[in-house]
Amino acid sequence: MSDALQKTITLLLLIGLGLLLKSKFKNKDQTNGIKEIILSVALPSTIFISLMKIEIDSSMIIIPLVTLVFNFLMFFSAPLAFSLFGIEKNSPTGRTMMMLIPSLAPGLSCFPFIAEFLGEKSLAIAALADVGNKFFVLISLYILAMNMFLKNSDDKETKMGGKLKSLFASMFQEPINILIFLAIILLSVGINYNSLPFVVTEIFDKTSAMMTPLVLLFIGLAVQLKEGKKRIVASILFFRAGITMIISAGMIYVLHITDLSMILLAIVIPLSAASFWPLAHISAFNLREDAKGLPKEKRTFDLELAVLLLAFSLPFSTILILAILSSGSFFAHTSTLLTSGMIFIVLGAVPNALSKVFVKMSKA
Repeated sequence: MSDALQKTITLLLLIGLGLLLKSKFKNKDQTNGIKEIILSVALPSTIFISLMKIEIDSSMIIIPLVTLVFNFLMFFSAPLAFSLFGIEKNSPTGRTMMMLIPSLAPGLSCFPFIAEFLGEKSLAIAALADVGNKFFVLISLYILAMNMFLKNSDDKETKMGGKLKSLFASMFQEPINILIFLAIILLSVGINYNSLPFVVTEIFDKTSAMMTPLVLLFIGLAVQLKEGKKRIVASILFFRAGITMIISAGMIYVLHITDLSMILLAIVIPLSAASFWPLAHISAFNLREDAKGLPKEKRTFDLELAVLLLAFSLPFSTILILAILSSGSFFAHTSTLLTSGMIFIVLGAVPNALSKVFVKMSKA
């Protein structure tokens, strides 16, 4: 068994362990405690390390920019799913989909396979591409979530200046954003991760090491396996994969990418699992609504759907990525990608179409 496959199985088993431990975490505060450690310690440390290890080179800026363009293309493509699934855009489900569909988590679902099949050089390019994605999920999606929250709140008379003040105040209160700005300042004066004192790097290394197991355990603990939710999650994941393949085919064609390794990178990185960061943003605003005692149907986001989507996104993406990389050059043709993308979109639309047919038959 390959190292990459063993790693994937390990990640899935950690989610399974979380599911098994659900009976031990009956108190919601216990689960929230794990989430707080992730949001305030483990994930900020991981992002700080990633940023501080970047080697600045002006010729390489195109790589994260291409990923950022992809993120926004996915964001603007997400509303296409609403008619397929019968979902209102301005509903908790619709807003949650807008947050999660364009986000990527290549570190968990993609990087191990890139290292196994494409080598260290491709892995380095993939890590650089993730910088653009991190900018999108950390900053762009946070601003988007804040805007959705403010529009959905009862405070309709708040002026734009007040909204911007609230946005920046909230951003600077979160540990992850504080460390991002700190990393940018340090890099701008020529200080990288290796320049930091040993004690400092050890603290960040140790706290960052908690991130993956804690995130996966939290997903297992928080997931609620409800039939209706599983159907919409399956539809979203198939649609997301289909749109991703079509956009990847377009970018390969427009950028005239001919190297096989680069083509495969352009396919598998966008197919990464949905990022944990949208859930972090959603959770932050959900806590505010908890304090107000808002019912689920009036919430800005559907936290349960977000958690469930994350839980199934990881195995779904890793299976797809492993299949594509294992197939050699089969998916390296735009025609194959376009055909596969259309098939996945149709598969995503089938459950909702069938449910409509059954409803009509029952009424007949």
